[in-house]
Amino acid sequence: MQLSLGELAQRLGAELIGDADVVIRGVNTLKDATATDVSFLANASYRRQLSDSNAGAVIVGAKEAAEVKGAALIVANPYLSFALVTQMFDNRPQPVHGVHPSVVVAASATLGADVSIAANVVIGEHCVIGDGCEIGANTVIGDHCVLGRDCLLRANVTLYHDVVLGDRVQIHSGAVIGADGFGFAPDKGRWHKIAQLGGVRIGNDVDIGANTCVDRGALADTVIEDNVILDNLIQIGHNVRLGEGSAMAANVGVAGSTTIGKHCTVSGGAGIAGHLTLADGVHVAAMTTISKSITESGAYATGTAQMPLNEWRRSATRFRQLDSMAKRLQQLEKSHEGKA
Repeated sequence: MQLSLGELAQRLGAELIGDADVVIRGVNTLKDATATDVSFLANASYRRQLSDSNAGAVIVGAKEAAEVKGAALIVANPYLSFALVTQMFDNRPQPVHGVHPSVVVAASATLGADVSIAANVVIGEHCVIGDGCEIGANTVIGDHCVLGRDCLLRANVTLYHDVVLGDRVQIHSGAVIGADGFGFAPDKGRWHKIAQLGGVRIGNDVDIGANTCVDRGALADTVIEDNVILDNLIQIGHNVRLGEGSAMAANVGVAGSTTIGKHCTVSGGAGIAGHLTLADGVHVAAMTTISKSITESGAYATGTAQMPLNEWRRSATRFRQLDSMAKRLQQLEKSHEGKA
């Protein structure tokens, strides 16, 4: 793939300062870019690298354009433009349209036009696979699943029965959608399984990372709304609802029957307890534990800040003493009130 700077500027709607005939063949960082690469500046901490970069062109905002040594592509949102450029130079092998001979497709299943289905895929009864879908090797799609248009399931994805995907959903390898929720009833020291009777409903333009699990609902469905992005190694419990445009980083866990609003973000390693509601626009910091509902948008965190180990140990000792310290303080206040 190669584009002239003029073509690149036109596709991005960018103002070009430099030679429009320069040919760009790739995308790279400011530090490592060569004369045939385009780079970008979206984080001010890398601004000092502008003057030394060998990039053939740099995508920048108007304020930084004068600092670019070579050509500049001036845009309102450099990070968004960088994302669009990476799509132009995407080097992922292109699929071969058609169905591999080793694929097993149930007689009642329906395949759309221009699908690409790789080796050893299994598609169950009454499934509907939309036009333009790509299904990677060894993926298993259970009975009564529906895939919208242009979905991409990477190798070794598993959809249990009654999973519905919207259009342009991408699911990465190892992900499991529709496994049983963690529902058991205790009795006399034994656990009795609660059959999980719901399904999973996933909206349009959702991206689900490798080895992430989205459990099916116990009675009603687990729902992932449009334009949600989930990183690798995330656990979404049964009957969770994730609002439109929300994002979660790796190792997040969301317990069952929790509703998370629209345009929320949850940073890596955070845990959210079950049966809670988070308002729209809530932003949860890394390693945070959310144990009660949040009714107002904003940023939330729990835990203590990083500190040297010995200092943390002393602080932890103080934590254990807080209750007795509070009681002594109350006694002192009462004693003082009695003397006043």
